[in-house]
Formats: sequence, structure tokens, C-alpha cells
Amino acid sequence: MTVREATMLRMANCRRINQALVGVLAAALLSTPLTASADPEPQDPDYTPVTFDLPAPSGRYDLGTTELHLVDQDRADSTAPSGKRELMVSVWYPAAGIGGNGPVAKYMPPKTAAYVGRQWSEAFWLPGTVLDFANTDTHAQVGVPVRSGKHPVVLFSPGYPFSRFLNTQQAEDLASRGYIVVTMDHTGETPVQFPDGRFVPGHNPDEPPTAELIHDVVDTRTADARFVLNQLEQVDAGRNPDAEQRELPRGLRNGLDLRRTGMFGYSLGGYTAANTMLQDRRVQAGANLDGTLSDSKDDKLVGEVARKGLKRPFLLFGSDTSQRLDPKAPYYDASWAAFWKSQQGWKLNLQLKGSEHFAFCDFRFVFDQLFHHVYGEDELIPIAVGKLVGKGDEGQAVTAQRDYLAAFFDQFLRGRPQSLLRKESGKFPAVGFVR
Repeated sequence: MTVREATMLRMANCRRINQALVGVLAAALLSTPLTASADPEPQDPDYTPVTFDLPAPSGRYDLGTTELHLVDQDRADSTAPSGKRELMVSVWYPAAGIGGNGPVAKYMPPKTAAYVGRQWSEAFWLPGTVLDFANTDTHAQVGVPVRSGKHPVVLFSPGYPFSRFLNTQQAEDLASRGYIVVTMDHTGETPVQFPDGRFVPGHNPDEPPTAELIHDVVDTRTADARFVLNQLEQVDAGRNPDAEQRELPRGLRNGLDLRRTGMFGYSLGGYTAANTMLQDRRVQAGANLDGTLSDSKDDKLVGEVARKGLKRPFLLFGSDTSQRLDPKAPYYDASWAAFWKSQQGWKLNLQLKGSEHFAFCDFRFVFDQLFHHVYGEDELIPIAVGKLVGKGDEGQAVTAQRDYLAAFFDQFLRGRPQSLLRKESGKFPAVGFVR
């Protein structure tokens, strides 16, 4: 193939991407209609794999990370070797100082990376090897000691049916500001790789999930979150809940301040965060990044937490194309309107103007880097990226999410009042306060 022929092929593919994006986005709010095998094979040697640059954390602390394999003896799961519910979580934390004591953590373990990479490569007509999440570096080192002192704890639940790693930049940023962030996979729904190499793929329905399925998934996720809190209490008590009894980072036991626990989630993870707060008072403050609080937006099956509200602080942070409160407005969401009316605790509804749903996960920067890697400086790339994640400056969008999320948890877990939460800020003109 000549250089000209290769260039024309890539231009044609980019136009096909642009045409396909509307269909991809339509199903993205609760599900992704993509298919993938657990161990994809390379399809096209002409494309070189691309690793990604994660935005640098904005806090002052170095980062450490570790993972835990947790087994819930109180919940049966016939598909697991143990016969019990098994989970994998990542713990991101402020480190006591890097100093080359541990390897740099990769973005995803190999089998999860291959599975997720194949999904999105197929969506964009690219070879399965072009998305190299397995060799992408994070900013954290594995297993290094935890910075001394007590640190507030924040749980994270991902979108449906996304991996826990697809919001790594937000977890890293909070950890760099002094939080211990625990990100959860929900086995059987989100893809997960276990320490013995066993891989469990996630849901990949050809059609969007039913309301009944979403209801069951949120119940399962909520039970997962409460179980993870129980296991963190075990760590705080000096025990090691890891199924393989792998060594915990030095200082983790003494670093958890579970009296100051928050939770946030992206998409269905935001619904999970709210529902967990409804059932478990250990979570003192929560945030929802662009997730409906309903089992079905079409049927307006508003969730219990939206009908009842909460008595503790909760932040709503939505995109430009969803979760509006006014019934006459485009993208009206009855669940957000119901929650806004019933919420008894502190509340704030933010809108990231010009954004799409994927703007609230790592795809905000991954898609741009991917398309530029494959297609160079093609003029259609900004259009394609805009349809996926929205318009506007990428750095501003990432910084705004980080600063508002940190301000929220600083105010309600650390007791530090934040002016950023009182009125719209000139620093972030793309963030509006929705009344």
C-alpha cells in the first residue's frame, strides 16, 4: 500500500467513525452495544499500539497504589471458584515519598486491557492491538508506603459496564490531594482480572439493559460497596482481608480515617453512590457524575433514592446532554428532578456546558490521543472527538471536574468551607449552577 493509499484509507475510516458516533452515544448512557472476546487477537500489523498520557495529578503528594482481592463469604456466586462473591478493588493513596521503591503501576492488567481495548477498537474499525492500556503508565507506584497521618476515604463505582480503571485520573487526583480512594469492579458486570490470571468478562448486551436488569445491578453494586466498607474496617482493625494474603502497603492500616468516608460514581456508578448512601450511613457525602437515578429513563422508573432523597450532602454534576431538571427543557431527567425536590441534605447541581456523557471518564482525553495517533492531524478529528466527549478545552474540562469534586469532599469530609461551591466561578466559565 502506498503512502497516499494509506492516507486515503485512514481518511475514509475517520469519516466512518464520524457517522458511527451518534449510534454509539445513543446507547452510552447506561450501556455500550459493543462486543469483545476476553483474549482478542491482533488484526492489523500496520497500526502501532498507542499508550496514553494521563493528566498529571494536581495535588502535592506522590502517589501509591495497591489492589485487594476480596471474597464475601455471606453472598453466594456459583460462577466463582470459591462459590462466593469475589471482587477486585484498587486503593490509590498519598505516598510517603516515592524514591524508586516500587514499580510504576500500569493503567490496566493485561486481560482487562485486551478486552476493553478490543471493544473500542471494534467500535471505531481499528485493530484490537491499537489501544494499549496494558502498557500505559499511571502516576502511582505499586505498594509504596502510605503517607503518615489519617486520610479521608472515598469509594468509587464505575459506569455500566465499565472497568474501575476508566476513571483513574480522578482517583489519582484525589489521592494526590490527601485522600485514600478505593475503586471497585463489580464482577460479572464490569470486566475484571483476578490475581491468579482468571478473567471474568463484563456485560456486553447487544441491546440496552432492561429496567429490571439495571435495578438488579444497582442492588448488587450497593451490596458490593457496603462489603468493601466492611473490609476496609478489617484493614483498620489490623487484619488483612486480601484473599491471597498479599502484603499491604506500610501505613495503610493507620492511614484510613473511616469516620470521614465519601463516595462518588460515574454514570450508573453515580446512582450506586446515592443508593449506597440511602442504605449505609457510613457514607457521609456523595457525588454523581452524569448518571441517571432511575432504572429506566424512558419509562421514568425513578429510583427509591430519588423519591426519598438523602439527609447528607450530595453533588450532582451533569453533562450538557442529560440530567436536566426542567420538564420543558431538552434532556429532562425525571429522576434528577425528583431527587432535587426530595433531597433534605446540602445539594448542588452543576452542568459542564458543551460536554457529552463520556467527558466524565478517562475517555475525555483517551479518544483525542487515539484519533491523533491513528489519523494524524485530520480535520475531522475535532468533530469526532466533540461528538464523543463534547466541545471546549480538554484541560479546562478535566481541571473543572477535579476541582469541584475535591472542593465538595474538602467541605464535607474535611470541614473546609469552599467558595467554589457557593457561586459560579470565573475560573470555570463552562461550569454552570443549575437551580
